[in-house]
Amino acid sequence: MNKIFSKSWMIAVYVFLYMPIITLVVFSFNDSQLVTVWSHASIRWYHVLVHDRELISAVALSLRIAFLSALLSVFFGTFTAFALNRYKRFRGRTLLSSMASTPLVMPDVIVGLSLLLMLVSMQQWWGFPERGLLTILLGHALLGTAYATVVVTSRLREMDGKLDEAAMDLGCQPFQVFKLVTLPLLAPALVSAFLLTFTLSFDDVVLSSFLSGPGYSTLPMVVFSRARLGLNPTINAVATVTITVVSIAVIVSSFYQSRAERKRKLEVAQAYSDSNQ
Repeated sequence: MNKIFSKSWMIAVYVFLYMPIITLVVFSFNDSQLVTVWSHASIRWYHVLVHDRELISAVALSLRIAFLSALLSVFFGTFTAFALNRYKRFRGRTLLSSMASTPLVMPDVIVGLSLLLMLVSMQQWWGFPERGLLTILLGHALLGTAYATVVVTSRLREMDGKLDEAAMDLGCQPFQVFKLVTLPLLAPALVSAFLLTFTLSFDDVVLSSFLSGPGYSTLPMVVFSRARLGLNPTINAVATVTITVVSIAVIVSSFYQSRAERKRKLEVAQAYSDSNQ
C-alpha cells in the first residue's frame, strides 16, 4: 500500500510540475491566434518567430549576457570559494563570507534598485557606464557569483585536502597542483555552477529591467512586456525552442559529469590496485 501511494504521489508531483510545460509545447503547434484555444496543428508561429526581429535580437542578447555572466560568475565564485574554504583565518574573511552570501537572501528588487542608484551616481560623476549590455552583465555576474560560490564550496568541502599536499610532496608547484589535481576534481562543480548561473541570467527579468537601457531588452523583458498586452502564440514557440535547447544542454552535461565521475573512480581504483602490488 505504501509503495502504491509513494508512486502515485511521485506521478502527481511530476504531472503538477511538467504539465504546464507540456501544454505550452503542444500549443506552440496550434494554428489559432488564441493561446488557449486549439484549432489545428501547424508550425505557423515558428515561421512568424523567424521573422520577428525583436524576439530574435532579444534571444541573442540574452544568450550573450548569460554566457558572459556565467563565465564571470564561475571565475569569481571559484576563487571566492577557495579563499573561504582553504584559508580559515585572514583579515576580512567574515566580511567576504557575508558579501558572498548576501545576494542569495536579498530580494532582487532591492539588489536591482541599489545597483541602479550606484550606476546613476557613477554616470553623473564620470559619465560612465551607460546603461545597457555592460550594466546588465555586471548585475547578473554579481548575483551569479553568489550561487557559483555555494556550488564550488560544497565540492571543495568534499575533496580531500591531502591530495594537494601529496602532489606538492611529489614535486608539483602550486599551479601544477591546481591544474593537474584540483581542477579535474572540481570540473563537475564548475560545469554545474556554469549551467546554474547561465539559467539564472537567461531567466532574470528584475535586474535586467533596472539595469537595461534603450535598445537593450532581454528575452524575459520582451515576454513580460507582451504578456501585459495579451500573449501572442509566438511566445509559445520561443519557449519551446528554449526548453529544447536547455534539455539538450542538461542531458549533455549529465552525460559528461557521469562519465567524468566513472573515469575518476576507475583511476582511483587503478591507483589503489597498483599501490598494493
